Amino acid sequence: MSGFLSFTKEKLINKVIEINVADIIPNPHQPRSSFNDDITALAESIAQNGILQPISVRKKGSRYELIAGERRLRAAKMCGMEVVPCIVHEVSDRHSAILALVENIQRQDLNFFEEAAAIERLISHYGMTQEDAAAKLGRAQSTVANKLRLLRLTEKERQLITDHGLTERHARSLLRIGSAEDRLFILQKIIKNNLNVERSEHLIDEFIGSQHDKASYKKRSIVFQNVKMFVNTINRAVETMQAAGISADSRKIQSEDYIEYRVRISIQKKV
Repeated sequence: MSGFLSFTKEKLINKVIEINVADIIPNPHQPRSSFNDDITALAESIAQNGILQPISVRKKGSRYELIAGERRLRAAKMCGMEVVPCIVHEVSDRHSAILALVENIQRQDLNFFEEAAAIERLISHYGMTQEDAAAKLGRAQSTVANKLRLLRLTEKERQLITDHGLTERHARSLLRIGSAEDRLFILQKIIKNNLNVERSEHLIDEFIGSQHDKASYKKRSIVFQNVKMFVNTINRAVETMQAAGISADSRKIQSEDYIEYRVRISIQKKV
């Protein structure tokens, strides 16, 4: 009997079989967070032609866990299919997460924020390095690093970028601004004026330049205030000597390069 079960399991692995849709549970590692796109056309195609590419699953207890093919499964349910063709894979949690991510990336089913978050999960949850993740995904390590940088944007910024159809280059440009408050201010300007990437980058350049100017002015103001305090100290010292009967005065000499203060104190000659 055990030999029969082993043989049955071996036959199921990596073979196309039909599985009841009610027996397929969601993938907890699904990298997509939004399925708002219209799958009606896909459902109509499946109703006419069937599912041409089987759904990938793995055995999970008495049921099957989805690895890849979320849109196809949803479309199949939409058109009333009770069973769907599946390939059963024998893979670990780690490998299941990788397969789900790779399949979605290859089919371009993820937006760039979802892709970045999925890569981050591979690294943080499954102990991969950026180099490991890049190799698994067939990407350059620098590409993976740039994707991960997108996660520095706040949830609100990401949502605005996604909702208004801005590009990954828009998002990268915003990362040049360090303050989340300033980024949101610029992002709202980009959205309001419907700026393309080039015009957005120009706006960001101008903003960063103005911030540098403000910082420089603030620095000069602090220096000026310190000089003013020093001059006031000199004046008070001269006034104190004058009040004590000492002949003293000060004189300001200003040139293009500097300001000079001369204090003259008379020497009291002995009689």
